[in-house]
Amino acid sequence: MKIAYLTAGAAGMYCGSCLHDNALAKQLIRLGNDCLLIPVYTPIRTDDENVSIDRVFMGGLNVYLQQKLPWLAYSPQWIDNFLNQGWLIQKLTKNVGKTSPKLLGSLAVSMLDGIHGRQRKEFTRLLDWLTSDIAPDVIVFTNLLIGGGIPELKKRSKAKIVVTLQGDDIFLDSLPANYREMAIVRLKRLVPLVDAFIIHSHDYAARMSELLAIPSRQIHVVPLGIPTKDFQTSSPSLIGPASDTFTIGYLARMAQEKGLERIVDAFIALATKPGFGHLHLKLAGWMGSQHEDLWGRLKGKLEVAGLSKRWEYCGSIERSDKAAFLSSLDLFCVPTVYAEPKGLFLLEAVACGVPYLQPSHGAFPEIHERLEKNADALPIGELFDAHSADDLLLKLESNVLQARGRYQISPKLLTEIGIEQHAARVLEILNS
Repeated sequence: MKIAYLTAGAAGMYCGSCLHDNALAKQLIRLGNDCLLIPVYTPIRTDDENVSIDRVFMGGLNVYLQQKLPWLAYSPQWIDNFLNQGWLIQKLTKNVGKTSPKLLGSLAVSMLDGIHGRQRKEFTRLLDWLTSDIAPDVIVFTNLLIGGGIPELKKRSKAKIVVTLQGDDIFLDSLPANYREMAIVRLKRLVPLVDAFIIHSHDYAARMSELLAIPSRQIHVVPLGIPTKDFQTSSPSLIGPASDTFTIGYLARMAQEKGLERIVDAFIALATKPGFGHLHLKLAGWMGSQHEDLWGRLKGKLEVAGLSKRWEYCGSIERSDKAAFLSSLDLFCVPTVYAEPKGLFLLEAVACGVPYLQPSHGAFPEIHERLEKNADALPIGELFDAHSADDLLLKLESNVLQARGRYQISPKLLTEIGIEQHAARVLEILNS
């Protein structure tokens, strides 16, 4: 099967969608498919072998400049080619998080207008290449927000259109209300043109179905999978605590919505109690310029609490260091504020044998149930009330006192969360 897989780059940061798209495309290729992973906006950044093509469509600079300066829609080809170079896009989109909401809103609406928006030249280039040079059997979009060209694709190609929904609502909620509503109207118009939607949890499927009026017959829920090889350990069945200290770990974007302030506040409350002098906190994840004020404030809190020597920020770690980071933890906790649609980071912690404590919203309850079902009765984690800081603190304290330590993941569970199983499930949908 020839598959064109469009994945949206995230301006140089590690992004769960990019990591998932790259891992899935890589496995689809291993299964004998001709799968092209095609970056849009920016090159993707992944912590594994990058299988995306060395070309960017709808480059972020061109898209942005054509929104601000409409006359660029008529600029010569050589200017577009220059602005679509991956190294230049990466260099000039580092501060993408500071783009004004108003400009982001108008840009999102224009992109959803496809060939009728200000980026018509970018869409035409992509559509010509897909329909003439590639002629795939299936075109997969990493989200519906990049699907402005779908109406024209349906006219020009017999390819099936498949869209993965994995965070579209989070972006929509960041837009000013008027632009959010305009974007939703346009997204709803695209829904009937899509042959199938792939979503990683029933919770997110229900939310997106309601938001975009997606009929249930178009929705396929496929549990998330990850490449597990790098996280496997040959240690004994019960590994135990990582050291004499008890270390709580956080691995996600260093952002408010991921629960960074939640975990820092809970750590301060617990670490300053008598009898918890052995408690430490390790943080890792991408930090953009838009997160610096939050992080500065949280560091101040930790210093005032007298905990300066009991926490560590390890930066945006590469895949080669991820297993070592996770193996140094006694408990994994990313207490997201929003209802997480994927939870890829949780599967990585589980693959490394780290007990977890996650909020009871979004994809996490389904992941938790799925893990328990395949864990051979081994307690590997629990959930806390997503709306209660007290419950988070109470269950953190309970986990510290129990100090269960890391465990050896069972072959059954390893298979269930593996990218191989996930890819096989996705391929079944693509073939149908």
